[in-house]
Amino acid sequence: MALPDQIETRGTLVRDKDLAGLTWLRVGGPAEWFFMPADEDDLARFMADLDPDVPVFPMGVGSNLIVRDGGIRGVVIRLGRGFNGITVDGNRVTAGVAALDAHVARKAADAGVDLTFLRTIPGAIGGAVRMNAGCYGAYVADVFVEAQAITRTGERVTLTADDLNFQYRQSDLPEGWVITHAVFEAPKGDPAALAARMEAQLAKRDETQPTKDRTAGSTFRNPAGFSSTGRADDSHELKAWKVIEDAGMRGATRGGAQMNPMHANFLTNTGDATAADLEGLGEEVRKKVYEHSGIKLQWEIMRVGEPADK
Repeated sequence: MALPDQIETRGTLVRDKDLAGLTWLRVGGPAEWFFMPADEDDLARFMADLDPDVPVFPMGVGSNLIVRDGGIRGVVIRLGRGFNGITVDGNRVTAGVAALDAHVARKAADAGVDLTFLRTIPGAIGGAVRMNAGCYGAYVADVFVEAQAITRTGERVTLTADDLNFQYRQSDLPEGWVITHAVFEAPKGDPAALAARMEAQLAKRDETQPTKDRTAGSTFRNPAGFSSTGRADDSHELKAWKVIEDAGMRGATRGGAQMNPMHANFLTNTGDATAADLEGLGEEVRKKVYEHSGIKLQWEIMRVGEPADK
């Protein structure tokens, strides 16, 4: 077993990689090691040779992520251009984890396959599977067939829905495993009608969400979203934005962080926020909501890494 710099790779391996520029919120410290494998074989060999005591964190496009100001210890693995392919066969769509959700939705729609719910979800397919992403009453779990992954010891495995145990905004992917691609099966539809539906979804999103601001999507899970079906959040009236607003926290600030005035469940970097500002404001919101309504909000944004040294 070896440390990262002792492993021969064909991809890119660097030390102290700045991660702030790779996240949508533009905050956070560096990765101790940052690896972008050339292909699946390169990734499998790296994982097999890596010392098991070195932590591994698979990172997507950083759309739903706060990296703390002290950075991430161990190896951050990000899959890039070799992992973004999209193919359609009948009503099955195979997508690499680096393929953007919006691109998958569009390519599927062009082929008459209805994955339109992915169109307005920020991020890439790896994160969508990991978090059972969904909107408009549809979830990844509803269309998921299987995924291929590399384990922490470099083995290639096929994961079923039962293996991942999808729940509301989460799955049971083992720590350090890296999904490489996923297969979805969805109903057929008329390409023109699917395209029109996606345009309507985009228009609705732009009317109600701060899409031009520096956010990471929804900050907290909807309080009703805890059923095993993963649909309670869309059918129940209890929404995170409403309990935040009722607690008087719409527009609340901490340093350069703000709960967006347009949508109270969007944590925003107004320009000079630190990760500590953002996470601290989020925790303040959780406290105020609990004091006001007795509801314990759960983070939807993933927070990883170490705080900055005092």
